[in-house]
Amino acid sequence: MKKILLFLVFLLPAFPLLAQELNCQITVSSSQVEGTDKRVYESLQTALYDFINNRKWTNYNVRVEERIECTILITVTERLSSDEFKGTLNLVLRRPVLNTSYNSVLLNTIDKDFQFRYAEMQPLTYSDGTFSSNLTSVIAYYINMFLGLEFDSFSLDGGTPYYQKAQEIVNTAQTATEQGWKGYESQHNRYWMVENMMNPAYSEIRSFLYQFHRNGLDVMYEKLEQGRGSITESLDLLKKLYDDEPNLMALQLLLDAKRDEFVNIYSDSRVPPLEKTNVYNLLKEIDPSNSSKYATITGSK
Repeated sequence: MKKILLFLVFLLPAFPLLAQELNCQITVSSSQVEGTDKRVYESLQTALYDFINNRKWTNYNVRVEERIECTILITVTERLSSDEFKGTLNLVLRRPVLNTSYNSVLLNTIDKDFQFRYAEMQPLTYSDGTFSSNLTSVIAYYINMFLGLEFDSFSLDGGTPYYQKAQEIVNTAQTATEQGWKGYESQHNRYWMVENMMNPAYSEIRSFLYQFHRNGLDVMYEKLEQGRGSITESLDLLKKLYDDEPNLMALQLLLDAKRDEFVNIYSDSRVPPLEKTNVYNLLKEIDPSNSSKYATITGSK
C-alpha cells in the first residue's frame, strides 16, 4: 500500500494542476464611511473573493498559470442601513501577451451605480436566469463581460456565450429597484455595455479585439513589424466605428483601456515616421479630448 501511495505522489507533478478560470483580486474600501465597525467589509471582501475565484464560470479546464487576471475595487461611499450600502466599482481586466510577461489591459472602468445589501457572514448565492440580489447579479454580470472580452481577444467573436449570459442578467434585472440595468436611465451603463458588444451594427469593436491582440500583440515578440502592422490595420476598425457612432459606450471603454498602450507602441523609435504621423492623426480624430497625449507619438509634445 505504501508503495502505491509513493508511486501516486511521484505521478502527481506530471499532470497539470487545474484551477478555476479567474484570478481576481478583490478589495473593499470603506475609508469614506464613518464608524469603527469594519468587520462587515472584511466579511464582504472574503465572501466576494470566494464567490468569484472558487466558482466555475465556463466549461473549460484551465491551468493555474492560464487564469484570467482581473481586479475589482469596491469603494463604499455610504452606509444606508445596517445591511444596505452605496458605492462604486473599479474594474480592471488584463490579458497576457504570448511569449512575454506583459499584460494588456482589456477593460478599465468605473461603475458608479452600485447599491447593494449585505449582512456580515451572509452567504452569496447566484443562479443563472434569476435575480436574487443586486450584489451577486452585478458581480456575475461583470465576470461574464470579462470572459467575453478575454475570449474575443483570442478568437474572433469567441466571447459570444458570455455576452449572452451577461445580457440574460440584464434582462432578469429589469424589475430591480437599483440603477444601472435599464437603457433609459443612461447611455453609459450595464445595459448599453453588453448591448454594444452584441449588436451586429458595431461588429468592428469585436473584430478590433481579435485583430489587435491575436494578430498584433501576440505576434510582435517574433515578428515585430508584422504584428505592429496588424495593430495599425485594426485602428481603421475604430475609425469606422467612430465615424458611425462617435459616442458609443463600447468605443469609449476601449479607448480608456488602450490609450496608453497606443502611445507606447507607436512612440517606439523603430516605427517609421510616416506611420507615426498617420496613427497620430487617426487617434486624435477618434479621441480628440486626449490629442495632447497622442502627440508623444510624433514627438511634438
